[in-house]
Amino acid sequence: MRRQDRVKSPCVSICALDEQDICIGCHRTMDEITGWSRLDNDERLEVLEKVALREQKACL
Repeated sequence: MRRQDRVKSPCVSICALDEQDICIGCHRTMDEITGWSRLDNDERLEVLEKVALREQKACL
């Protein structure tokens, strides 16, 4: 797979963990952040679904 075809990271360069060890910038866990480069596109999309849910909860 070409690099440009891979699902892109949600990183927004605001790297700080909250009290639940979730990044306040991209809403990923530390494991999700450090493992991102090893994930295939399907796995990345699964992480992005979790990120969307976390982001919604953070905005409530």
